Amino acid sequence: MQSDMRKLSVTEKIGYGFGDFASNLFWQMFSIFIAKYYTDVFLLGAATMGTMMLVTRVADAFIDPLIGSIADRTTTRWGHFRPYLLWMAIPMAVTAVLTFTTPSFGGTARVVYAYVTLSLMMVAYSAINIPYSALLGVLTPNSEDRTSACSYRFVMAFLPVFII
Repeated sequence: MQSDMRKLSVTEKIGYGFGDFASNLFWQMFSIFIAKYYTDVFLLGAATMGTMMLVTRVADAFIDPLIGSIADRTTTRWGHFRPYLLWMAIPMAVTAVLTFTTPSFGGTARVVYAYVTLSLMMVAYSAINIPYSALLGVLTPNSEDRTSACSYRFVMAFLPVFII
C-alpha cells in the first residue's frame, strides 16, 4: 500500500452516505406504501398485486446484473457510474409518479398499466442504485477508506427507516 494515497475526507464520506440516504428514503416509502396503494387506492385484487410483485421481482433478478454489466462497460468523460446517477434521476422520479398515479382505466388495462409502471420504476431505480453501489470500488484505492465510506453509507441508509 502506498503511504502517499489521498484519503477521503469525512465530508466526502458523508456525501457518499447521502446517496444511499436518498435512495433509501425513496425505497422505504415505496416498500411501506405500495401494497396498500395497489389494493386500497388502485383497487387491484390482493392476488393480482401479489403476483405482480413476484413477477417484477423475478424480472429484477435478471435486470440488475444486466445493468451492472452495462455500467461496468460504460466509458464516458464522467466515468463509468456517474452518468447513471445524473441521467436516471429524472426517469426514476417520473416513473415513481406514474406508479402512484391512478388512471381511470378499467379491467385489464388497469392491470397492464400497473405492471408497466412498476416495472419501469424498478428498472429506473436499479439503473441508479446498481452503479451507485459499484461506485465505492472506484472512490479510492485505499481499502481502509472504502471500508470507512461504506460504514458512513450504511448508517445513512438506515436513517430513512426511522424517518418514514
